[in-house]
Amino acid sequence: MFKKTVLDNGVRILSESVQHLNSLSLGIWVNAGSRDESPEENGVSHFIEHMSFKGTSNRSSLQIAKELDAIGGLSNAFTGKESTCFHARVLRKHFPILADILSDLFLNSLFDPEDLEREREVILQEISMVEDTPDENIHVLFNRHFWQDHPIGMPILGTGQTVCSINREHLFNYKDRYYQPNRILIVATGDVDHDQLVSTFRPLFDSLDGTGQADDRNSPTPNVGISIHEKDLEQVHICLGGEAPSLRSKDRFACGLFNTILGGNMSSRLFQEIRERRGLAYSVFSFLSAYVDTGMLGIYVATDRQKVNEVLDTIREEVRKIVKGGLTEEDLIAAREHLVGGIYLAADNTDNRMMRIAKNEMVFSRYISYEELVDNLNKVTLDEVIKVAGDIFQYNKVSMTALGPIRGDEVDRSCLDFR
Repeated sequence: MFKKTVLDNGVRILSESVQHLNSLSLGIWVNAGSRDESPEENGVSHFIEHMSFKGTSNRSSLQIAKELDAIGGLSNAFTGKESTCFHARVLRKHFPILADILSDLFLNSLFDPEDLEREREVILQEISMVEDTPDENIHVLFNRHFWQDHPIGMPILGTGQTVCSINREHLFNYKDRYYQPNRILIVATGDVDHDQLVSTFRPLFDSLDGTGQADDRNSPTPNVGISIHEKDLEQVHICLGGEAPSLRSKDRFACGLFNTILGGNMSSRLFQEIRERRGLAYSVFSFLSAYVDTGMLGIYVATDRQKVNEVLDTIREEVRKIVKGGLTEEDLIAAREHLVGGIYLAADNTDNRMMRIAKNEMVFSRYISYEELVDNLNKVTLDEVIKVAGDIFQYNKVSMTALGPIRGDEVDRSCLDFR
């Protein structure tokens, strides 16, 4: 059963009781992420996430770690483009101590200057690790190329230059502007009692005020073209794609089905043609990155330098087949069953349920049942899938980024013409 309470200052407390479980997942969310940063402070959201575990006015970083370990909790935090979350999963009996720890690190972090300098080095190592991992770095490069100078294209971790320039004042200023009560969600799922949830968090959060002034988000315009990053690697790593429906678009269900058919599983068109039939790549898949006001559908593949153009031509042909109507009702049914199965299997995990409730609240300001979601998928027609495919891969609307041992003049640019 889903319940929602809104405190007088706008903080939202949401719960979904699944009482046959022995555990619960608890998350404290902020509707703010890297797209809310200025170019100069890129990485500050992620920096705050790290620093929140480095000590509060009540606990040292070691005490935080020991107390979380002592209750056997699976604790973590993450920063996204549009949200930041501090969360953990524990047995029901450990809820009081978990609530106290998460609230403490969220509300009372000190951002100690010495800890800040140490954590800066940790984040710089994290950035270096991504740069040394080409199948991760290509996504960072592609996002920056696709969204150009818009904040949504900036790396969540920041860059070496911006992370080195972030100071304690930047952390407090950003938190002041964006950690506003009406942007904060406290969400719990599993063996949870809503009244206890409210009585626990109300005294801690109802005194928060909203004096800071957050900047409004503006929508990006995708960039078109090819970006090549020459690097001495064994393979060429490629991302390409076009603008896709947003999280709020009515076309998002058709787009999810198209993504599944194109490259979302082992029976997908790209996996079967590029890996299974032609042996051109070990790793190939399509993916969706959707936001409140826009989205992007991309394709990733890694292949030998000599096979780049053959791979690109194969991708083009598989997309064109779909755009020209090369789908059957059986294709749609199989893709739908794949997605529905994933939805219900994920529902067995309290973390997944907690995150789903939080994201629906931030995007739609309401609870969306699994039945409603599946019903919307069932309503999608073949024509709608074909249309969304054509909209994404329009002529002169596709971008590509490559990383590896290849020059720009070696890439056959006609492979991005999906007409």
